[in-house]
Amino acid sequence: MLVRLDGMRVEHRDLDDAIAALILSPVPDQLQIARLKRRKLRLRDEIAACEDMLIPDIIA
Repeated sequence: MLVRLDGMRVEHRDLDDAIAALILSPVPDQLQIARLKRRKLRLRDEIAACEDMLIPDIIA
């Protein structure tokens, strides 16, 4: 699970770099940027779900 989580974090950073590069291009492809942003949001949700699974519930 930790290996998968690390892989998703790396992919999330890579998507961030790809989005930044596309935005700075002379003719930015808005459709591609939107797709990458959606993928990045889905990935963020998956990362949060995995982190929640790793942290035990503590009943106070």
